[in-house]
Amino acid sequence: MPVKLRLQRHGKKGKPFYWIVAADARAKRDGKFLDKIGIYNPNTNPATIELDVDSAVKWLENGAQPTDTARAILSYKGALLKKHLAGGVKKGALTEEEAEKKFEAWLEEKEAKIAAKKDNLTKEEQEARKKALAAEKEVSDKREAEAKEAAAEAEAAAVTEEGEPEANADKEVDQATAEEAKTEEKKG
Repeated sequence: MPVKLRLQRHGKKGKPFYWIVAADARAKRDGKFLDKIGIYNPNTNPATIELDVDSAVKWLENGAQPTDTARAILSYKGALLKKHLAGGVKKGALTEEEAEKKFEAWLEEKEAKIAAKKDNLTKEEQEARKKALAAEKEVSDKREAEAKEAAAEAEAAAVTEEGEPEANADKEVDQATAEEAKTEEKKG
């Protein structure tokens, strides 16, 4: 029976979530499987991968062939490296302790890279939030300035409209007084 290490899709439409399984190559994609060896969630950044490395190595040593995506995931988590080191131990090139030390060193380095990426992503996210807040504050300040300016113009217009009638009234009073004075001079 040909065995494949492949992904089995779960999750809703547009939000895939995968199980990494060892399955008969003739079985349906989401059908029967022999062993569940991990999960893969591409919806997060960076993608969440949980893998039972020992189980994956066991299946690889027994002849299971991974699909392209499964191979990439196994490589990312170190299952292929562990299989390679186990081959070296079987041939006598390495001892079990040396192989374990190499694998642990590789894991630490990989985890440091992942942690650096997560830190970088959080910093970028915080900077984006700060830029958005600054832009929003700038727009808000502009709106306040425009509102104050419009209020000042309206107040000035109101003062001007009130001031003009008074000046016109004074002129009208002065003209009326002058006309009265002229009529009195003519009478007198």
